[in-house]
Amino acid sequence: MICDPGNLTERSCIRAPDWIIEIVSPGNPSHDYVRKLNLYLDAKVKEYWIIDPDRETIFTYRLDADRFDVSSFSFRDSLKSGLYEDLRINFKALK
Repeated sequence: MICDPGNLTERSCIRAPDWIIEIVSPGNPSHDYVRKLNLYLDAKVKEYWIIDPDRETIFTYRLDADRFDVSSFSFRDSLKSGLYEDLRINFKALK
């Protein structure tokens, strides 16, 4: 999700999104948990969620200066975005 419209041109986004949510790639989970996580940290993505439907887990990574704070949740939880006051996703309701 791009919060700052100044990061958009007519053709593309010139900076990393503020928030990224991804579903784990079943064929290559290390790509999401390691490679992308490090790329997003370098790009200063403010929030990154990794959802694993097979394990029914969600990992949230929130940028704190130069590192991510990580939290883990299950599909029984309701998660609140750290970027948007009124945004909450109830994973239990999505099953």
